[in-house]
Amino acid sequence: MNRVYAERMKSHPPGKPAAGRSQRQRKHTGKPDITGPVRLYGLHTVEAAFANPERKRHRLFATANALRRLQERGVSSDVPVKEATPKALQTMVGRDAVHQGVVLEADPLPAYGVGELKGARLVLALDQVTDPHNVGAILRSAVALGADAVVTTERHAPEEGPVLAKAASGALDMIRHVRVKNMARFLEEMGAQGFQRIALDSEGEASLEDIPFAANVVLVLGSEGKGVRQGVRAVCDRLARLDMPGKIRSLNVSNAAVLALYIARTIIREQ
Repeated sequence: MNRVYAERMKSHPPGKPAAGRSQRQRKHTGKPDITGPVRLYGLHTVEAAFANPERKRHRLFATANALRRLQERGVSSDVPVKEATPKALQTMVGRDAVHQGVVLEADPLPAYGVGELKGARLVLALDQVTDPHNVGAILRSAVALGADAVVTTERHAPEEGPVLAKAASGALDMIRHVRVKNMARFLEEMGAQGFQRIALDSEGEASLEDIPFAANVVLVLGSEGKGVRQGVRAVCDRLARLDMPGKIRSLNVSNAAVLALYIARTIIREQ
C-alpha cells in the first residue's frame, strides 16, 4: 500500500467546487476533526477521494505523468487542475511526503454520527485507541474485511490529520469513520437498536469463535495496556477473547482487529 496521507493546509485557500457536482445531503453530528482544508496526496488516496461523493474537493495539482496515471485508473477530475513539477508539489506537502506526483486540496470529511449506522451489520468500535498508525491500519483492515464502520471517541483518538491519513492510505474515503463523545452511551444506543455488543478482552468468558452472533454486531476493542475500559465493558452483552495457539498469547490492537473482523465476517457469512 502506498505511503500517502493528508496534510493540513498552511496556504493556498481552496477554490470553489465545480458547479453541478452532486453530493448526498446527510445529517451529521458534531464538526469535522479539522476545520480548514487538507491536502491529500498519493495516487491511492487521491483516487479514493475522487470516488467518495462525500469528499468536497477543490483543486488538483499534478505532474503530467501523474495525470496520465489517474486517467488510466479511471479518475476524471471534477475540479480545476493545475500541472505542477515534483519540486513544487514537495514544497506544498513537505520534503518527506511520498506524493507520487499528485496533490488534491479538499475539505475534511463530515463528522459522521450514529445515524450513519442504520442498516449496518458489522461495526468496529475502538475505545480510546490513540495511536494514529494503529487506527489507520485498522481502517484499512476494516475496509478489506467488509466492516460497515469504524467508531472512535472524540477525545483520546486521532483526528483526520497527516499521520492517520497516511496510515489509512485511502481507507478514510472508503468507510464511515464515526466519532462519539461517550463510548458507553454509544453502545447503549446501539443495543437499543438491536445490535449485539461484544468486547474483546484476554480474560473473556469464551473464545470469539464460539460465541453465537446476532444479525447486527459491534465489536469493541480497547487500547493496548488498558484494554476496553470497565464502564464500556459493563454495557456490552458478551466479553470474548482471541485464543492464540502459539507462545505469544496477545496481539497489538491493529492485529487483534484484523483477526476479530475475520472471525466475525466468517461467522456472519456462515449463519
